[in-house]
Amino acid sequence: MSTPTDQRATGEVSRSANTFAGDVWVNFKRWNLKAVRNPFVLVVSLAQPVIFLVLFTEVFGNVAGGAVSQGLPGVDYTSFLVPAIAIQVALASAVTSGIGLVNDIENGMFEKVLVSPMNRTAVFVGKTAAEVFRIALQITVILGLGVLLGAEIETGIVGAAGIVAVGIVFSLWFIAFSNTLAVLTRDQESTIIGANLLQFPLLFLSSAFLPLEVLPTWIQTFARINPVTYGVDAARAIMLDENVMTVLEVTAFDGALNTIVPAVAVLVGLGLAFGSGAVYLLSRASSSDVR
Repeated sequence: MSTPTDQRATGEVSRSANTFAGDVWVNFKRWNLKAVRNPFVLVVSLAQPVIFLVLFTEVFGNVAGGAVSQGLPGVDYTSFLVPAIAIQVALASAVTSGIGLVNDIENGMFEKVLVSPMNRTAVFVGKTAAEVFRIALQITVILGLGVLLGAEIETGIVGAAGIVAVGIVFSLWFIAFSNTLAVLTRDQESTIIGANLLQFPLLFLSSAFLPLEVLPTWIQTFARINPVTYGVDAARAIMLDENVMTVLEVTAFDGALNTIVPAVAVLVGLGLAFGSGAVYLLSRASSSDVR
């Protein structure tokens, strides 16, 4: 039986027993435990969308409801708004992803990860999996609250699961963007400002709160390249069980699928593009970068 001395003498190199799945699981558990130990971030990221849901339905419901009924007869404003708030939850929670990474950088944990034998891609995948798990729970809370306020999910429980899935797919690109900011800036304030600076313009310059046809032309133009539009439209199509997309003209499918399929395709493409960039930056990072 060879000893460590024998291995060094014969030039043998001991290999890590780590597996990709094992590295993903370790990081998934670590980031969930970290979230449980700091529930304030979870509460804050959920509180803002809840406030938006209650205030918008109560304060703007009657006015906005008239605009909604012009394009979607028979649809009340609460049912129109809930999918947008679900996407807002995904957006707000994704912002915290980069903040968590900056905390790791500042306390030296990220440097330890860099010198460990863990696969860099697995580190990012495990971290992302933990975050989308929490996003799924938060969107479920929003859907439950929306139903209590009078919203109707025309596609039932299957549709509710579909809205959660759309929220997860949507969140991937912004999680990657938030982590990219964290690696590039290595500063908590810069990451927060950079991510939050985009959050509200993306929400309001989209189909989230009002139908695009009642908004100014320049907003309609921006909405065509705004990821929030595609996330909201996909979730709303599932919620209402009808085709609601106005930024793309798709007729290859049936009903709501004319919105869901192209919207999800756009979101998957964005997630892959931004995710690849984040993984590349993580793989290129060295311990000297984060000191």
